[in-house]
Amino acid sequence: MMKNIDIVAKELVEWIKKSVEEAGAKGVVLGISGGVDSAVVAAAAKRAFKDSTLGIVMPCHSNPQDEKDAMLLIESLGLDYKKVVLDDVYDTFLRTMGSTGDESKLATANIKPRLRMMTLYYHAALNNYLVLGTGNKSELTVGYFTKHGDSGVDLLPLASFVKHDVWELARYFNVPKEIIEKAPSAGLWENQTDEKEMGITYRELDNYILTGKAEERVKKRVDDLFRKSQHKREMAKMFVPTSIER
Repeated sequence: MMKNIDIVAKELVEWIKKSVEEAGAKGVVLGISGGVDSAVVAAAAKRAFKDSTLGIVMPCHSNPQDEKDAMLLIESLGLDYKKVVLDDVYDTFLRTMGSTGDESKLATANIKPRLRMMTLYYHAALNNYLVLGTGNKSELTVGYFTKHGDSGVDLLPLASFVKHDVWELARYFNVPKEIIEKAPSAGLWENQTDEKEMGITYRELDNYILTGKAEERVKKRVDDLFRKSQHKREMAKMFVPTSIER
């Protein structure tokens, strides 16, 4: 547990404020998913920019409960928000691509976070805002995010916090209990959960990240996911010729 959570939370708020001001922006925009990560980022952002934090709710053939939880958070924070339903955009894209319905689940599911990020950047451009990401250290370590989707952001406030830190921050920021206690999910398809897809629990993952100790099964899984997702945490590889002449 974080013994100095009050100090850390205040530093987080100040970091968001300073980063935005240094970029010459006027505020922030982020997606409100109904999950705990976006809830914590929204709560911190609202403290940093009381009148210029915009939350966007973006259902895309989503579980209706996620939207209910998103609205619960918005009401609890008094957050300015917009709702952008992406169902038709998603369907039109698949038709345009000639989708047969036989594609891999990930190929089609990853369209959703990429559409959402386009939506956030549209509103960011309209308002001279920066886009806040909601990825945490646990997700970033194993690559549990969509490249050029939810990772395509301006700032990552939670990048130094494992999932259990995020839950602590959620309690500190008085995030509604229903959001804190729900099973973490990217919401890419029905009944999906983070832990089921990763094949390990957040407790196992966080403990390994923080201590370097874990059962061999967990070590192998995390190390494998980290290695395979390395490209997602880096800029695109750039060719550097060894014999070029000008």
